[in-house]
Amino acid sequence: MNNELAVEAVNLTKVFGRFKAVDSINLRVEKGTIFGLLGPNGAGKTTTIRMILGLLKPTTGYVRVFGIDVEKRRRDVLKITGYMPQHFSLYEDLTVEENLYLFASLFGIPKGKARERVQELLREFLLVEFKDRLAGKLSGGTRQRLALAVALVHNPRLLVVDEPTAGVDPPLRRYFWDKFRRLKEEGVTVLVTTHYMDEAENCDILVLMNRGRIIAEGSPLEIKRRAFGGDLIDLEVSGDPSWVLRDFVVLEREHLGNGKFKVRVLVEDASEAIAQLTKAFEKGGLRVHRVYPVQVSLEDAFIRLVEGG
Repeated sequence: MNNELAVEAVNLTKVFGRFKAVDSINLRVEKGTIFGLLGPNGAGKTTTIRMILGLLKPTTGYVRVFGIDVEKRRRDVLKITGYMPQHFSLYEDLTVEENLYLFASLFGIPKGKARERVQELLREFLLVEFKDRLAGKLSGGTRQRLALAVALVHNPRLLVVDEPTAGVDPPLRRYFWDKFRRLKEEGVTVLVTTHYMDEAENCDILVLMNRGRIIAEGSPLEIKRRAFGGDLIDLEVSGDPSWVLRDFVVLEREHLGNGKFKVRVLVEDASEAIAQLTKAFEKGGLRVHRVYPVQVSLEDAFIRLVEGG
């Protein structure tokens, strides 16, 4: 992975009156990654990306996009970034094709190349049959596809998408995340905000935000391990397992009857610990009926981190 930073935000703060929407956050988004800002509505995600794009001036702090100071050279930043806002913001009285041509011209794409690029995007985003339809007459999912196509019309190096799947059906959600992965393979950096904990699993790196602050950062697995202090394993065994587990952190212990117990154990790495625990129980003469890692969700991790904070 190339360590060049696509986005660097330092001590980024935004205050509206007495309300601090973003509270001194630091971000380092590496080139060629899918980087997610995850958190509930009102966490400060949209305000953060608007500052990254230069649409809002920070109260304090600064942002660089591919080394370019956003506040000093905003036009240069806009040339290499694509933005899909949370709410549909294209021209509703223009057709699908006209919107694409308009934004191609605004980005200074020559007519010949613009024609080629627009036709390519119409095909890629399944918009050919809607090309002569007014944008204001499109369904919600088709609007979202058009908005993403427009954001990509100039082949940006950084794509910023704000809640791209809010209110859309599961097939379209899958479509968007497949597209983000393909863009990553092409070298595009994708910065995405979402409040959907399940789809955030698709990100390489996540920042969890709450009330304008960062409460955790890392891969989805790293964040889950940080929230719980490691991995969780459930075991069902015959015989009292206490003496075998004396060197482990036992979070839950339940007597199922007939000398059978169920325990939940905290370990550093589930893949290594399962074999280690199974061997220890068998060596101690206890029968292992079941042993399996507990699938922790990002929502579980988020709640635990918020409560811990």
